[in-house]
Formats: sequence, structure tokens, C-alpha cells
Amino acid sequence: MAESGPLIRLDREGPDGSVVWLTLDRPERLNALNLAMRDELWGALCLLRDDPTVRVAVIRGAGDRAFSAGADITEFGTAPSLIDARAARRLRDVWGLMAALPVPLIAAIQGYAFGAGLELSLYCDLRVASEDARFALPEVTLGYIPSAGGTQTVSRHIARSDALALAVSGEPVDAGEALAMDLVHAVVPRPALEDTARAWATHLATLPAAAQRATKRAVVEGLDLSLADGLALERRLAAAIDGQR
Repeated sequence: MAESGPLIRLDREGPDGSVVWLTLDRPERLNALNLAMRDELWGALCLLRDDPTVRVAVIRGAGDRAFSAGADITEFGTAPSLIDARAARRLRDVWGLMAALPVPLIAAIQGYAFGAGLELSLYCDLRVASEDARFALPEVTLGYIPSAGGTQTVSRHIARSDALALAVSGEPVDAGEALAMDLVHAVVPRPALEDTARAWATHLATLPAAAQRATKRAVVEGLDLSLADGLALERRLAAAIDGQR
């Protein structure tokens, strides 16, 4: 039976509404991502991409128990065919869209961040976790592999040995371990989670937008370039910013 109400909730904060809070709103299922939620997430990310008044976005999970427990495994195998399932992912590449967003993204993580939940947070630029957060890529224990980018993004954020331990074992790590391996930027008491994310977002929203977006582009795109090509990209972006001043 279809769930009532939106599964992705959008709220705007700040005097100019430039800070967007994007809430995964399916707490009774630990904010697990089903197909309907994935479609709504696509629409929300398109807003972040297309609305020039958005300066920064915070992604959080509703309820007390989870940021997101990952993909909703009750929907596995329900597509009419494997071809249809792959076509749906290609036509609405949520993770590719998220990776290309120019605005800074903050993940405010509590409880479970498993599978696609952890992978979603890795597309964010900053991650703050509460002390009760737990992180895992458990797909291998279910007989498949991370498929929302986890095999690629986790190794771009943390040491190769830690990335392999997460992905190959499927074992969870707690918030302290996640901080030690640089999977998150800060761990705070649960009551301080949203206030911390809000403070980060408020600060980011005050910075010059063009310079901020160009800097993010230089860092993200430069990871896949040689040093010489990365420096050339940085020079081009710096010249473009200078030309706007």
C-alpha cells in the first residue's frame, strides 16, 4: 500500500531562506530508501541544483533511530525486469546528480547510517554525527555489493585499508571509530546534532557564493585529474572569479 504524505520534506531557514533542510521522512522504516522516496529525492536535489537562492543544504533523517538504514530491501526484485531496473537508475541518476551539486551539503547523522544511507552521506561535503551513530556497508553480508557509489566514495574519503575493512567485512563502526578514520568531521552529543549542523550551514551561507562553488568544483573535479590538469582547472576558475569582482 502506498504511503501517505511526502517522504522527503523540505524546509527553508535563514532571513533569506538560503539554507535548505532536506529530511528523509520515513522513520517507521528507519528512513530506508524505497523507489518512491528515491524519486522524491531526485526532485529535491533538482531544486538544490536549479534554485540560485539556495546557498547550502543540510540532509537529516526523521525520528530517533536512523539517518537512513539504506535501501529498502523489501523492494528488491520487484522491478518488471533487470533491464527496467537499470533503465530507471540511468534515467534518474540520483547519486550522479548529488555528486555534481554546486552547493555545499552537510549530513547530520544519528543512529543507523547503513548501506545507501552511509553512501548518501558520503556525497555530502561535511558530516557531523551524534554519539549514537553507527556506520556500515553491509551489502556483502546480503550477497551483493554497494551500488550507490560506496565502493568508490568511501575510498576517496578515508584510508584504503579502512575503506576495505568497511566494504569487505560489512561490519559496522561506531561514531568514535568513524571520527578516527575521518569518515565524519565531528561527533557531538545527540541534543547538539542539529544545532551543530545549523551553525555550520549558517556560516557557509554567509560566504561569497561564486567563490565557494568554484572552490568546491576545483576540489571535486581535481580528484580525477593529474596534478598539472588540476592546477590548470584551478587557474581557470580563479580567473573567472577575478573577472566577476
